[in-house]
Amino acid sequence: MIIDLRSDTVTRPSDAMLTAMMRAEVGDDVFNEDPTVIKLEALAAGMFGMEAGLFCPSGTMTNQIAVKVHTQPLDEVICDKLCHIYNYEVGGWAFHSGVSVRLTDGDRGIMTTEQIDRCILPDYDWYPNTKLVCIENTVNKGGGAVYTIEQMTTIGEFCKSKGLTYHLDGARIFNALAALGKKSNDLSGIFDTISVCISKGLGAPAGSLLLGPRDLIKKARKIRKVMGGGMRQAGYLAAACIYALENNVQRLAEDHHKAKQIEALLKQCSWVKEVLPVETNIVIFEVANSALTAEKLTAVGIRCSPFSPTLVRMVTHLDITDEMMGKFEETILKVS
Repeated sequence: MIIDLRSDTVTRPSDAMLTAMMRAEVGDDVFNEDPTVIKLEALAAGMFGMEAGLFCPSGTMTNQIAVKVHTQPLDEVICDKLCHIYNYEVGGWAFHSGVSVRLTDGDRGIMTTEQIDRCILPDYDWYPNTKLVCIENTVNKGGGAVYTIEQMTTIGEFCKSKGLTYHLDGARIFNALAALGKKSNDLSGIFDTISVCISKGLGAPAGSLLLGPRDLIKKARKIRKVMGGGMRQAGYLAAACIYALENNVQRLAEDHHKAKQIEALLKQCSWVKEVLPVETNIVIFEVANSALTAEKLTAVGIRCSPFSPTLVRMVTHLDITDEMMGKFEETILKVS
């Protein structure tokens, strides 16, 4: 039995999701004529209290479009050193938008207004223009760390006071909301734009949405096109995302419970030096001996992701069964 904990992106559509995809009514989304895409965009926007949405192939694209619509060359983006936009989007902020990035050193990726304030530059000729603040919730490299509603709101109010725009990389925002016991509409009015990924914990095969004001999303649609993100009969994918939003949000607590079980088991292993606090579905731990790598764990049937020579990530998801968890326990306690 292979237990694939590399990411919550490795899931496959359920039979019910596949049925929804096959029954989707579709059109040409480049002509804005796909009814299922239109339904998804309206559904997601409404859930977060936004005016409009834009369906894209990936979270990287929605984030990069957000950076582009909020900035122009010579501007600067403030984000944390652990954030996805900085680490895992191929420097797209420079490639697409011609902007620079200034990094904070938050607590597992969680920034404070004080840290953001220190990054705002004076209006001198030799500095870029501080323009945009981006946060990631949950923070992937922070072990799934969660910004609270209060923290997100405080940063939003600070950004408004400084004339800065505010973007949420909400790739796993539903995991954050599940951990907080909150709903998506609790974020209404906090952000200028929100990126929501449906192909992670919610189990869709592909798809993310950029949410925001109607005029900004109109501009974003053209940027999506120039980035190659204009899809035709995208309704088949949109149907999977609608199914995920309607059926797979409530069950995220199960993934969080399994991640806590993994955390407890890892703490029993002598070869594990430290486990980052587990808040959602991501478990990051440090091994005491760099010889105990993700590759060695894969050899015994546990697939995971190396984050460094000594850091390993495991992510629970809807394809991890109770049987797999039993096998994980049996296997992990024998590793040495």
